[in-house]
Amino acid sequence: MTSKIIFKKIRFNNIDAKNFDRCIAKKGLFVFPAGPALASIQKSSQYYRSIKKADLVFFDSGFFVLLLKIFKNINVKKFSGYKFLGLFFDYLKINKNKSIFSIDPNFEYSKSNKSYLRNLGLKKIHNYVAPKYNSMELNDKKLLNLLKKVKPNFILINIGGGTQEVLGLYLKEKLVFKPTILCTGAAISFFTKDQAPINNFIDKFYLGWFLRLIFNPLIFFKRYIFGLKLIPMVIFSKIKILN
Repeated sequence: MTSKIIFKKIRFNNIDAKNFDRCIAKKGLFVFPAGPALASIQKSSQYYRSIKKADLVFFDSGFFVLLLKIFKNINVKKFSGYKFLGLFFDYLKINKNKSIFSIDPNFEYSKSNKSYLRNLGLKKIHNYVAPKYNSMELNDKKLLNLLKKVKPNFILINIGGGTQEVLGLYLKEKLVFKPTILCTGAAISFFTKDQAPINNFIDKFYLGWFLRLIFNPLIFFKRYIFGLKLIPMVIFSKIKILN
């Protein structure tokens, strides 16, 4: 596609919305690592492994994009999970024959997500409420059996970052057929209105973190403070650019 940026042995794809059609034609594991999640790779070995083995790694974090620009003079294109899902949902409105398997964090979100997908005109929708996974020893045979029966075109993983990517790699390695696995986490909740009302303007100007902080400060304040560890990681890392 375009150039790749290698950071801590993770191959980030420097692509933007104009490349969506080429992206969605591919199969495999797509991940959108947030800044705090990237800051955790040194202590979360399973998460780190899943990011390294993903087929497409997007620049979801505006913070990471800014750090690359400020400290390494590297310009990359932010392509958030929110932006990707917006384009993906537009794609599904045209391709209504595609089957979707949505993995959700709880029954309330599952009901909301299914309703939203139905409103797109889709008829082949399957939902699964995920158990509480241990990312160090992740195993879900029930989910594997369901997926083997359904064989969806797309698996949409809507659970928390750090675990969803591990689950995504688990499915990629265990399934015989090859679907597209999207690890976009809570991004679908911006469309269903179950979380902070992020829009295109807020996403474009890297303000999603601020809105989330306002709506849920107890969770996100601690998370974003931890994410500051990404600063020295960028400063002291050798970053390669592949054309």
